[in-house]
Amino acid sequence: MQKWKRVRSQMILDRRWCRVRRDTVALPNGEIVDDFFINIRPDVALVFPVTADRQIVFVRQYRHGVGEILTELPAGAFDPAVETPASAAARELTEETGYVAESLIPLATLHDNPVKDTNSVHLFLAENVRLQQETRPDITEDIQVLLIPLAEVMDAIARGEIRVAGTVAAIFLGLQHLGCSTQKPGF
Repeated sequence: MQKWKRVRSQMILDRRWCRVRRDTVALPNGEIVDDFFINIRPDVALVFPVTADRQIVFVRQYRHGVGEILTELPAGAFDPAVETPASAAARELTEETGYVAESLIPLATLHDNPVKDTNSVHLFLAENVRLQQETRPDITEDIQVLLIPLAEVMDAIARGEIRVAGTVAAIFLGLQHLGCSTQKPGF
């Protein structure tokens, strides 16, 4: 297997909320594709926060791309040249929920959409989180903080109440790290 060779790149959109690059690539079979579009996206830090009494801290917020209010884990974009994934995870947890983590355990670094996106998603487990301050959402965020008992999280996924890919991946990895079963009848 061989990598594609980038022949030419042109930034076609460079805005705060959207950056798109048009690549011309030579495929290993010699074919040229002159309009392969790449979304240049920042890395994301995502946290699976567990309270001392085994509640998971979620956020509910409107997501314009799908036009729905979704339940997901606290997460946010960051620039790896400025901030580490762990510091971004801690910051996002506190900004979005007001909860603070004593420590963060790396679970995985994933690629959400490697066909078209450049970023990585860094997943963390935060145990014994505690509410410490008011939330500090950014201008695009209208967030509701929601606690779901650890024992009910898999049922919420099965019912379709939790369906954001990165959140589901972090839940499965977090439950595995905690030694909890992810098996549900019919799942």
